[in-house]
Amino acid sequence: MSENPPVHVAAPVVDVRGLHVRFGEVEAVCGVDLVAHAGQSTALLGRNGAGKSTTMRVLAAVVPATAGTVLVAGYDVQHEPLMVKRAVGYCPDVGGLVPRATPWEHLQLAARLRRLPDWEDRARDLLERFELGDVAHRVTAGFSHGMGRRLSVVLAALHEPDVLLLDEPFDGVDPIGVEATLEVINDARARGACVLVSTHLRELAVEACSTVSVLRGGARVATMAAHEMLGEEGARAYRGLLD
Repeated sequence: MSENPPVHVAAPVVDVRGLHVRFGEVEAVCGVDLVAHAGQSTALLGRNGAGKSTTMRVLAAVVPATAGTVLVAGYDVQHEPLMVKRAVGYCPDVGGLVPRATPWEHLQLAARLRRLPDWEDRARDLLERFELGDVAHRVTAGFSHGMGRRLSVVLAALHEPDVLLLDEPFDGVDPIGVEATLEVINDARARGACVLVSTHLRELAVEACSTVSVLRGGARVATMAAHEMLGEEGARAYRGLLD
């Protein structure tokens, strides 16, 4: 009788083992393990101060890890940070925009840095999708918080990265911006990208992602299918994990 052929499981696009991040005497992340795969979206869910944004900054090669191993798109974040930055599209939780520059100037700069050919049509489409077309040539200094969040998502998604990192993309964003962000996440998954979304909003984590990892006090306390966080039962389960 012939043996069954071996089942080949694709290696995770994001592979985090024993991540620790310390700022002076404060340990912001203490031993997080995390895996995320191509074509999937994973939420980092937790209260403010849970370590979500710090973890995302490490994945984006913005903040160095104190200890642990972090691989993104096959690259070691510690030793190959430039390659990681080329592979990811990163929407930071705060900042990242130049107040005296317009959205179009932000997109022009991003396209030049990444040497993107024929980027204008995609840029216009994204701006229209996020209802930023009418302000494409206004400086961002006068933007509301929600408008800045929407533009940050546009910039992260422009080059169709292999890894899309969205840190608190729904914070202060109106329903149109939420819907556009969900579309960007679904589009990225459909083309095989790995998506990670950090948020403190349980309902949007469930809507945006297929897997949820709950962080508390800088540590991962649970990972589960997103549907397990649905409804009142999901709310109770979430509260139990945070207590």
